Amino acid sequence: MGSARFVTLSANSAHCAIRGGQTGVSSRAPGERASTVPDFGQVRRRCALLLPAVLLPVVLLLLGAAPGPGRPVVETDRGPVRGLAHGAYDTFEGIPFAAPPTGPLRWRPPEPASRWEGVRDAGAPGARCVQLPAVGPGGPTGSEDCLYLNVTAPAGRTAWGRPRPVMVWFHGGGFFSGAGDAYRPDRLAVRGDAVVVTVNYRLGVFGLFGHPELGGAPDFALADQQAALRWVRANARTFGADPHNVTVFGESAGALSVCAHLASPASAGLFQRAIVQSGSCSTTTPARALLPGLGRYEPFVPEPRTVADGVLAAARLGCDRPGGALECLRRLDTGTLATAELMQRFSLVSYGNEVLPMEPRRALEAGRFHRVPVVQGATRDEVRLLLALTLAAYPIPDQAAYRARTERSFDAPTARAVEAAYPVSAFPTPAVAWATVLTDASFICPTLRDGAALGRYVPVYTYRFSDRGAPDFTGQPVPPDLPFGASHGFELPYLFTIAALTGPQRGLADRMADYWTAFARTGVPQAPGAPAWPRDPSATSALSLAPGAGGIRTVDARAEHHCALWDAWWPQVTRTR
Repeated sequence: MGSARFVTLSANSAHCAIRGGQTGVSSRAPGERASTVPDFGQVRRRCALLLPAVLLPVVLLLLGAAPGPGRPVVETDRGPVRGLAHGAYDTFEGIPFAAPPTGPLRWRPPEPASRWEGVRDAGAPGARCVQLPAVGPGGPTGSEDCLYLNVTAPAGRTAWGRPRPVMVWFHGGGFFSGAGDAYRPDRLAVRGDAVVVTVNYRLGVFGLFGHPELGGAPDFALADQQAALRWVRANARTFGADPHNVTVFGESAGALSVCAHLASPASAGLFQRAIVQSGSCSTTTPARALLPGLGRYEPFVPEPRTVADGVLAAARLGCDRPGGALECLRRLDTGTLATAELMQRFSLVSYGNEVLPMEPRRALEAGRFHRVPVVQGATRDEVRLLLALTLAAYPIPDQAAYRARTERSFDAPTARAVEAAYPVSAFPTPAVAWATVLTDASFICPTLRDGAALGRYVPVYTYRFSDRGAPDFTGQPVPPDLPFGASHGFELPYLFTIAALTGPQRGLADRMADYWTAFARTGVPQAPGAPAWPRDPSATSALSLAPGAGGIRTVDARAEHHCALWDAWWPQVTRTR
């Protein structure tokens, strides 16, 4: 495949395994196969061909062997890895891109992984990072030894006659849950002839902690992602890919990560394009919008705030001796730190440090970001899923409850403007009306606002995912007054193999894969036979993505989503930050 050197052997037998869920925090040793949490409630079957390990040292001496029905071997800068062949594509999972951040390396920047002797088995993912369930009850799972990535590459040589583009995926999950192996990118890899890398990064208190003895809040989660990008730069060629044609993309917390890398000096030169899905640099949620006691959500916070939270957390854990707090904290076991309170409190990215000197939205406004083309977008009904999780405790049964929500979340003039622009009578239920308000205020209009800032300097292409019949893969109950529609994350089954699609939806998935991978290859999301995706420097319009004839079309997103109203409200947000 491309310039990659693969060695393959015929397998003597085949073995089918079901990947099950973890039941607790793992103390897995490096190199030991990890169990994983099921992907969105689904268990994936994997069939792995068994290979006689005794023959590997011999066949590794062979050069230029073509991919075949066996297991491919690729040489990385840390040592050779043996993956799995799936016909049209190969996978290499559980490759360490940094040393395990355990013991004295807890809360330190990632260090290079050690070299290994022999061929490392890359037939299964590594451990997921310590995390909480994305929704619902449950204790922590995963391991601190979790800095692994997964590579999916088309089999054979590229049809383009040159190295393939690389797409590096940062998962979502609120910075306290998620994993790279939850996403199977074979559609992007095969249809788009691209090499796709999915990445783990430290989460919660392990990835975004701050304390004076750390010198601040160093954003280890972002540093992990940068280490993965350096690994890609060092190893892309051996997988048949171009190390100088890298696209970073992510959804939700992964999209916020991409925003951070756009503004991070330490990410310079590590990527050439960016895709931001449902998590703009300006994302915010009004106070008391989801629950009465919940303050305004802002994903990026000043470093001193995180450091102050770290001091309080250390004191509650009995680690408040001056000069010895960090040593004390590093002695604590994983389970003591991985509480719901600590994992969620430290799920915000700090700015004002070496990794992220400036708040990303301000960096965009000032033009202080990496000059790369950007695709950005949101789903049409982003907040429906998020609101559904709180609706039982905080219902919106009628117009009076809807009005009370607007008055709690906005000043009086803005509340009146919201009720005029979003009258309950225009929606099926008051809950749908409120979810629409929050979708426009928190996601779609901030995305368009960021697009206008980016568009002054770089090409920007904006989309809106609009399939209200998208498959629900969440396993969450759907409230009778709030159908999920095109909710947060519901575009993911169209890019990754997550849930079954109908025929028209598969057609849309193919078009989306074409757009995403064409952008990764050339910087322009245009595909043969697909409707044109206009470049709009003002970010007024968006390409609406829905299945069926005429489902892909350009819309006036700014007008449809009342962005003039939200732009008028926006200065109130920025003044209080």
